[in-house]
Amino acid sequence: MQPSVFTRLLNSLRAANEWYLRTPERSLDEAYQAVQNIKALENAHFNGNKIAPNSTYSRSAYALIESELKGYLKTARMRLTEFRYSRSMLRLSNQRITEVQIEEASSDNPTISVIDQPALVLKKLKVIDEVLARYGNTPDALGRPAAIVSYSDQPALSVAPPVRARPAVAYRDPMRRPDPAEPADEKKLIADKTGVLPRSILNTVDRIKRDLDPESEVEMVENFRNTKARTMISIRFILLLLVIPLLTQQITKYFVVGPIVDHLRSGEQVEVFLNPEMEEEAFGQLRSYEEHLRFQGLVGKEVLTSEQIEARLAEKAEEIQAEYREESSGAIKNVFSDIFAVCAFVLILTNSKREIATLKTFVDETVYGLSDSAKAFIIILLTDTFVGFHSPHGWEVLLEGASRHFGLPSNRDFIFLFIATFPVLLDTIFKYWIFRYLNRISPSAVATYRNMNE
Repeated sequence: MQPSVFTRLLNSLRAANEWYLRTPERSLDEAYQAVQNIKALENAHFNGNKIAPNSTYSRSAYALIESELKGYLKTARMRLTEFRYSRSMLRLSNQRITEVQIEEASSDNPTISVIDQPALVLKKLKVIDEVLARYGNTPDALGRPAAIVSYSDQPALSVAPPVRARPAVAYRDPMRRPDPAEPADEKKLIADKTGVLPRSILNTVDRIKRDLDPESEVEMVENFRNTKARTMISIRFILLLLVIPLLTQQITKYFVVGPIVDHLRSGEQVEVFLNPEMEEEAFGQLRSYEEHLRFQGLVGKEVLTSEQIEARLAEKAEEIQAEYREESSGAIKNVFSDIFAVCAFVLILTNSKREIATLKTFVDETVYGLSDSAKAFIIILLTDTFVGFHSPHGWEVLLEGASRHFGLPSNRDFIFLFIATFPVLLDTIFKYWIFRYLNRISPSAVATYRNMNE
């Protein structure tokens, strides 16, 4: 007997959930394997020492070894970062403490090993950190020679002056919570950075200082990594907020709530219409069909007797009844499935405080990093859409669609009251935000907005 669709769906969801829960372990294993490959290169070509240029290999041979080393280092760093993020997202209750491994060396005496997972994780992390520490925090720190050799025609060798030692730039986790001991200016958002001089002049001065700093390359690489990680986390979190509630709503509607509602509303005595508005629509369809039949008889296209007209009307009434019974059942399904979707959305928000902080920083940098014309365009687009002259028609369609989605009658008084108050509240919030924040941060954007609005 083949399994049902519901059983196969549950098996697929269970397999996907198990694959997701094993993400930290899988990432750590891949990083550990990449580090082992690096150690194999060291043992095979450099007697277990750090991979660096020497006289044993030519430049082409060393370039080949270096390309393999870069690939392994990139894999190890990426999988280690994936391990840290996934480990922070998953609870410790989902991690196995011990694991039993059976090695069947022979059919009579199998070997049973009990593996301590925390100790194994710490051991692998120690090996990974030791290997990565030998090659620095950046992908380009692959054991360059201490002296820079000049390949000019001069017989002498020119040695570059020693570079002043600089403390290592620590990698800042974009999901890490702010430390209270950090300076206050590092925790301020862009919206809170104000001063006497315009921000563009200060940014230009800071950029010139960074360009003149010979040691700013490492910091730029670290900032790029932090920005890239923050962008990936924010986009992934936004997709989770959209996809998971939608999938929850559809799955619960068709596989959980739907069968229950269909079973409870399968009898003939069940109320067909949830509200008088649906009943009026059904009566209107029946009257329109009756008038259509009589018109066909009057023009001579299809002359029907009274009994035939009654039979046709009875068939149409059955069709309308089945249609509105299905619509009423769908409205009930929508109510409960939307409740499950809202619960899933709230659950994601409550368990993703770090992602919310990262998303807030990402949105702050994205919005305030736009040009003045782009800011003014977005503000005008949002205000005209939600609080503009044509917005009442859009709000009316939106509210009527929501009422029909849940099987509720469209109350015209409530709709008109909502349209008369809510857009006004939104308009007040927009104006307060422009006056309170945007006017301080980007006065030129406010001036552009006023000119475009006029």
